[in-house]
Amino acid sequence: MVDETHAGLPESRTLAIRTRDGHDFELIYQPPSGPARALLYWLPAMGVPARHYRHLAAQLAAHGMAVALHEWRGIGSSACRAGRRSDWSYAQLLEEDIAAGLARARLFESSVPHVLGGHSLGGQLSVIYASLFPGQVDGLLLIASGAPYWRHFRRAWAVRLLYILAPSIAGLFGYFPGRSLGFGGNEARGVISDWARSGRHGVYLDPASGQSLVPAMAGLAVPLLALVLDQDWLAPEASLAHLLAPLDQAAGRIRVLDAPTLGLARADHFSWMEQPQVLVQIIEEWLAAAFSDTADGRRRRLP
Repeated sequence: MVDETHAGLPESRTLAIRTRDGHDFELIYQPPSGPARALLYWLPAMGVPARHYRHLAAQLAAHGMAVALHEWRGIGSSACRAGRRSDWSYAQLLEEDIAAGLARARLFESSVPHVLGGHSLGGQLSVIYASLFPGQVDGLLLIASGAPYWRHFRRAWAVRLLYILAPSIAGLFGYFPGRSLGFGGNEARGVISDWARSGRHGVYLDPASGQSLVPAMAGLAVPLLALVLDQDWLAPEASLAHLLAPLDQAAGRIRVLDAPTLGLARADHFSWMEQPQVLVQIIEEWLAAAFSDTADGRRRRLP
């Protein structure tokens, strides 16, 4: 299904995805105007529909990157809605939804680097997915992301209290009423439980074993670019440093961007989304530095 045209670019496509557990959602795929330099599979922030990243996708596609915009379970085009009889956790988001969407996106661009990236929660789950499934992605791109560990935020006591109360609120309503509370979307109890646990303890767990993901994250060796907005209280630089601390082998770069650099009134969690031109330029430069052409035509990571 064709759904949108951006000046000079092929029309984006809306692809129907069904996971192994029967979840239906739509993936927005934006091809570039010419041969793709890379494929970016993009994970949104908590509660943000995929369509809100169309401008980012178009800007990146204009610079030669194919982009697939993921849809979170329970949000936007997803056939699910969180409720007392409809619950899921990080395990389903990672092992069912991201896995299915990424596999479909790969069919379009099989011979270029596959970069997994995301905004806020999307960045966190990008790192987790790449750690759980080594070899599935060739690079990581994070924007306005970081671990939600309470000690890294202003008014840390209030953030910690939120992590204590959120699972109980979700249990009371049957879902977390984020739209009414002004934070995230209406989220599943399991997602809120996983998110709040990482916020309280600062550690991510393997959904299968329940063990810390630190050893798996330490073994992750891919190029990484992480962009911080200097007025972003939802993802401060300290929270990003915490998220990336276990990635000893990742060839990463962290850049902190301010409002004058971005040409924006503020450099915060969401302001960059409608005017991402400067971020796109930085991503393009990173992509050129991180990958090089090889004789077989596939772009590989530089050693």
